[in-house]
Amino acid sequence: MAQSTPAFTIGVEEEYLLVDRSSLELAEAPEGLMEDCKAELEGQVSPEFLQCQIEIGSRVCADVGAAREDLKRLRSTVAKHAATYGLAPIAASCHPFAEWKKQHHTNKDRYNDLRRDLGGVVRRMLICGMHVHVGIDDPDTRVDIMNQMTYFLPHLLALSASSPFWQGEDTGLASYRLTVFDNLPRTGLPPQLASWSEYERSVNALVDLGLIEDSSKIWWDLRPSSRFPTIEARICDVSPRLETTLSLAAVIQSLARMLWRLKARNQRWRIYDNFLISENRWRAQRYGTGSGLIDFGKREVVDFADLIDELIELISEDAEALGCLTEVENTRTILTRGTSADRQRAVFNDSVQAEKTVEEALRDVARHLVEEFHADL
Repeated sequence: MAQSTPAFTIGVEEEYLLVDRSSLELAEAPEGLMEDCKAELEGQVSPEFLQCQIEIGSRVCADVGAAREDLKRLRSTVAKHAATYGLAPIAASCHPFAEWKKQHHTNKDRYNDLRRDLGGVVRRMLICGMHVHVGIDDPDTRVDIMNQMTYFLPHLLALSASSPFWQGEDTGLASYRLTVFDNLPRTGLPPQLASWSEYERSVNALVDLGLIEDSSKIWWDLRPSSRFPTIEARICDVSPRLETTLSLAAVIQSLARMLWRLKARNQRWRIYDNFLISENRWRAQRYGTGSGLIDFGKREVVDFADLIDELIELISEDAEALGCLTEVENTRTILTRGTSADRQRAVFNDSVQAEKTVEEALRDVARHLVEEFHADL
């Protein structure tokens, strides 16, 4: 019996850091701020692990156009209420100069449990990410598409890179966030799974031992959602610009449809060993879009501009069907304008050349991130 076409609905979750509008240092979210946001956004906003973080989640959206409207509303509402407390949100995966040792976790059962279970590793989690859900009802299809989409995770990471600085230093990486996140257990690239049943057996082995309560404690770069009938791409840094978020969501949605389309024709994307994909993941983490990725078929490193052209050609039919071809093609703009990591470094270097101190230059980077957050509202 032929399976019906998945809905390919999308949902986007973003984590933001809160800064003092004057000093640009991290600030804890006042209880009143969370109450104000919840009163207007209801279940679409929540605290995060650290008290200086806030998380939003879009509604289930039929297409990227609906996601744009909802995310713009969410970002605008958080910014509006934060301003009343002298604060501003930034959507970057690391704050340019904050120190993780000075941050405190949110007093909530889930986060208290994480602090207890993961010890000192979780204390360094001064990072923010962006997750994109794509609706696929059939569980085995979710696993099959997940296996194939893993190949493209480094491409997504490179485009999203927004965390070059950590505790006041340029790390030399485009996405330092992953070096922090990868210290947690059950992270990294997902394993290749034969079926939904195999996935459930693996999860239940840990649940039955009392090691985790459910699959929400599995934090792979790409996973079947623990709450929804979706695959959840978790590889991306959070993006300061809303349009970058939407381009990444459009690519993820279109990739899912493209891989499903191949499956419907008894075709599939070639599966490569995670050892090889991890090398591209590292290249994306280290260089962003600046140094290309390995094409394992050609056995050569391909310039990122060429990779983007190939990716757009590969998924253009699907993007057009989903109504997000413009957003997919806007990935070229990320290359010409530079990733957030590129732009942050440019601001820092310009400030240093203007004979500002390193501390002043880092504050200029934070100010730039506040301005970029507000630019699309």
